[in-house]
Amino acid sequence: MNPSPQDLQRYQDNFLREQDGIALYRALAKAEKDPGRAEIFEKLAKAEERHAARWARLLQSNSAALPVYTPGWRILLLGWLSRRFGTQHILPVVTGLESRDQDVYRGQIEARGLPAEERSHMRTLRAMQRRGEDRPESILDLEGWHRTIYGGGLRAAVFGANDGLLSNFSLVMGIAGATSEPRFVLLAGIAGLLAGASSMAAGEYVSVQSQRELYEQQIAVERQELEMSPEEEKEELSLIYQAKGIPSGQAEELAERILSNPSSAIETLAREELGLDPAALGSPWIAAASSFVAFATGAVVPVIPYLLLSGNAAFITSAIVCGAGLFILGGIVSIFTGRSLFFSGFRMLGIGSIAAALTYFIGKVLGISVAS
Repeated sequence: MNPSPQDLQRYQDNFLREQDGIALYRALAKAEKDPGRAEIFEKLAKAEERHAARWARLLQSNSAALPVYTPGWRILLLGWLSRRFGTQHILPVVTGLESRDQDVYRGQIEARGLPAEERSHMRTLRAMQRRGEDRPESILDLEGWHRTIYGGGLRAAVFGANDGLLSNFSLVMGIAGATSEPRFVLLAGIAGLLAGASSMAAGEYVSVQSQRELYEQQIAVERQELEMSPEEEKEELSLIYQAKGIPSGQAEELAERILSNPSSAIETLAREELGLDPAALGSPWIAAASSFVAFATGAVVPVIPYLLLSGNAAFITSAIVCGAGLFILGGIVSIFTGRSLFFSGFRMLGIGSIAAALTYFIGKVLGISVAS
């Protein structure tokens, strides 16, 4: 099937976009005073030349003329800025351009493999940027347990319990304002617990499963690209290692040694080029169950007093227990935010009290309206 005029125009736009990349990386290589970094920019320019050649072949095979390229103002300005202030200061802009190219190529059949390469270039640039800024992020990289425990499962559990407590507390107060029958309040609290926890579990399952499918698809594409063009994959991986500070020769040797072992090659490529951890994709069922339990744990707090007491005693006890629970959860949240325990606790208590008072008032108004 012959390409349409719109397809040919798209090929020309892609060709010019890659020419922009070539001109920009050559300008950065020329402006860079560090020979090692200049070599990385030069290799990135050659990678963009390969991309441009693909679009040139498509145009020529369909008897379409190659567009004449002239560097635009953005490329000229970035080149001047890199010479004037150094390449380090414009790397965030260049990284953004690579991210844009990745998005543009996504969905184009003829660009198969290019989004992954652009993503690899983006990670190379980010590694150069981090290395140049000399930020103390290596501590976080080494202490993966800290990020996993405190930034992952525990954080999700705390916020899940907080959502359950806050939402069901507001619901119980709203029903309590509308009716003085404890059994109705208890029924609404249990219904809110089950509905909210089930909704959270379903949402978490869909989210994690969709993310897992996306990751698996990206890894499958990476596996296919490794089989079809191992030399290009080796060069991309070598560039990333060079950007992290490994000398060129050692980086190439390391990349070659990694890709020579098929069992570890895909995992390494997924980590370095895609930023994925194949071993940590997560189970959607475990995520759903965890969300259900976390939400239900918080949502059951306002219900328990109505199981044990009746009348005003149940209402007052539920309000006191929920207030204490909100303060405690707010204090735990301070672990992640770095704010004062009392500040976070009272802030959460204040937000919960306002929400509960508002729903109680609405329930009171609606209850009076229905009664009349």
